[in-house]
Amino acid sequence: MINAKVVGIANATLKHSSLEGRKMIVVQPYGLDGTTPDGHPLIAVDTCGVGTGERVVLTSDGRTSRELLQSDTTPVRWTVLGIMD
Repeated sequence: MINAKVVGIANATLKHSSLEGRKMIVVQPYGLDGTTPDGHPLIAVDTCGVGTGERVVLTSDGRTSRELLQSDTTPVRWTVLGIMD
């Protein structure tokens, strides 16, 4: 799991069927200190109803993504697990 900040929303003209009705967001991962960006922005699937500027916890666990999206063939890598207080 990593912490990240939501920096925008991603739009797609074509989506995998497992993403229909799901919001895709752009997130910037942060290092352990919570202030230093760690790598390039990522695309994640929002399962919690987050907004721009919120800090979130992400997982790259494929099994979790498949369960949350109820699809064994989803191409999703990053999924929002929760919002940080």
